[in-house]
Amino acid sequence: MDILHLIDRLEELVADARRLPVGGGTVVNRQRILDLVDDMRVAVPREVYDAREVIEDRDAAIAEGERKAAELLAQAHEELERRLAQTEIVQAAAERAKDIVAAGDERARELLRSAEEQARERLDEAQTTSRAEMREADVYALQTLRKLEDQLEGFLNTVRNGVDALEARSAERPKN
Repeated sequence: MDILHLIDRLEELVADARRLPVGGGTVVNRQRILDLVDDMRVAVPREVYDAREVIEDRDAAIAEGERKAAELLAQAHEELERRLAQTEIVQAAAERAKDIVAAGDERARELLRSAEEQARERLDEAQTTSRAEMREADVYALQTLRKLEDQLEGFLNTVRNGVDALEARSAERPKN
């Protein structure tokens, strides 16, 4: 459902609300407002949700990369300690441990770079879409508020004319 259509429905709900006799307030059906808010949530652009998913995927990829790196590091330490017991292969164990750690670190960096790039792209798309829709909503809201201002000025002029007419009539009547 289009977000602008939902804003129209919200405006209609407020316009159709019963006026209170004192204070100028109105009574609006709470459930209808809550239903409309739910509809507005559903109308939020998919890109916003996609960006959130990309960020969650990135965080998961980072966590997985860190887990794998920690696992690889633990394996490297175990391997190193085992080989240290064998004096003739100490150098080979140290080199292997370095390679495993470096490979794990590189893989984690690659996963992180990839996830951040995807997150940036989706977030940029979502922000662009969001800004465009916000501009449209602002234009629509401004037009609606100007219409409302014109209507209120008309009502105020009518009230002033009525007050002036009643005051004039009251001034013309002879006092007892």
